[in-house]
Amino acid sequence: MNQIELKVPKLDYKALIFDLDGTLVNSMPAHFKAWCKALEDQGQPGVFPEDVFYAMGGRPTRDIVEVINGEQGLRLDADQVASSKKRHYLKNLSLVELIPAVAKIAEENRGKVPLAVASGSSREVVEKTLQVLGISDWFDEVVSSNEVPNGKPAPDVFLEAASRIGIAPEDCVVFEDARSGIIAARAAGMEVVAVPTHLHLD
Repeated sequence: MNQIELKVPKLDYKALIFDLDGTLVNSMPAHFKAWCKALEDQGQPGVFPEDVFYAMGGRPTRDIVEVINGEQGLRLDADQVASSKKRHYLKNLSLVELIPAVAKIAEENRGKVPLAVASGSSREVVEKTLQVLGISDWFDEVVSSNEVPNGKPAPDVFLEAASRIGIAPEDCVVFEDARSGIIAARAAGMEVVAVPTHLHLD
């Protein structure tokens, strides 16, 4: 991950929008650990394998709980799981670190064009992650999954980010690692830079 090289694919971009988890920051191990603990709290350990977790990257917690319920025949309370998962994740913030190639692009563009974060996580999780890493002031706007009607792969979070920074979607470039997020950004009419991870090299 540290050795990847990325560049903005168009010269006339007017804004950059970044997914957070797995794109701007390497937080996925901390999120997976939090998921495991949250499901243990519900008496359901082992129902969310790591490969399935990564395949569902970018989607809101409540959507993932619905999928788990459907596939496992469970009746987990989405709000309870989301609350527990958030609590455990915030305990693991020391595990989170910047992804250098993406952070470099954000830092080089701060103050030059509007920058936004558009994440599938809750606003509290996004803000505390940015604060711990000392990069909150890099971004003009933050949009989280609980601020829009539909999470990724719907385009809502990216369209809302573009609206808040006052830039037309077609003039925005999105950095995103998860398949659902890439689909969402393309549906929003935005240029997308796919950020490779160890489980998403395609």
